[in-house]
Amino acid sequence: MNPIRTLVVLLWAALLSLTAWAQDNYPSRAIRIIVPFPPGGGSDLVARTVAARLGESWKVPVLVDNRPGGNTVIGAEAAAKAAPDGYTLFVAIDSTLAMNQALYAKLPYDPVSSFAPVTLAITMPMVLAVHPAVPAHSVKDLLALAKTRAGQLAYAHGALPAQVAGEVFKASTGADLLAVPYKGGAPAMTDAVGGTVPVIFDALGPAMPHLKAGKVRPLAVTSRQRSPLLPEVPTLAEAGAPGVDLVTWIGFVTPAGVDRAILAKLNQELVRILQLRETRELLTGVGMTVVAGTPEQFAQTIRDDQVKFARIIKSAGIRVE
Repeated sequence: MNPIRTLVVLLWAALLSLTAWAQDNYPSRAIRIIVPFPPGGGSDLVARTVAARLGESWKVPVLVDNRPGGNTVIGAEAAAKAAPDGYTLFVAIDSTLAMNQALYAKLPYDPVSSFAPVTLAITMPMVLAVHPAVPAHSVKDLLALAKTRAGQLAYAHGALPAQVAGEVFKASTGADLLAVPYKGGAPAMTDAVGGTVPVIFDALGPAMPHLKAGKVRPLAVTSRQRSPLLPEVPTLAEAGAPGVDLVTWIGFVTPAGVDRAILAKLNQELVRILQLRETRELLTGVGMTVVAGTPEQFAQTIRDDQVKFARIIKSAGIRVE
């Protein structure tokens, strides 16, 4: 045999052997989960819940790395540039993979080609709420108040899905509200609770403790149906904002190029963890619906929402600041 050809064959065999060894020994070191928000929000809760159980089952450290800012772009860029070896996971939300491409002329990552879907984790509605001092006990009251303070009544949002909900609400009702962006739901809610910003759109999960404590008052949820956690609170459609039907989602992806066997192992374990009774009870208790599934199902959700949100963002004229 030709010496060069022999060398190529040997090198290829060695590479296959090394790949098989890496798959069989995965995971052998710490795993990092990048969250594109500060601690305390819904994505952070999902990440830390999964991280704790993943570390227990795989006997390796699982670290949560919070990278807030830029409508999740900062965290997404860090994840996209990480080594595709299965040791970096990214907690993506709908804005990361289905909205940002309609808002930015250029992104430091590609929502499709930069990542490999692992599993969709949860969905949840958002909630429209006000500080208790705000003289509005219904959406109708809020709309009347907004007319008297045109362009001055502010609403906080800590993530793009909440901003989209706010802008769709404005387009549907004609309310002249001022959007105030934050780097995450937790700091947005802090200012809403403190009365710095009187109105907030936030994901229901992280908002629930503040709603239960009476620190903010819910006026409506953004989903098609009422939440079983807030059965007395109407949907926005019921409350006078027709056509508003929005839920946000959180899922896990890896950098593109991760070996299929490792990706399958990640999917199997994350789905198992998400479907544990204690996990479901914890997440359901804060308004989330667990929808763990296959990478292919998650990929289809991303494609469908890219089309839907591109239409919504263009129609509502949403811009990033």
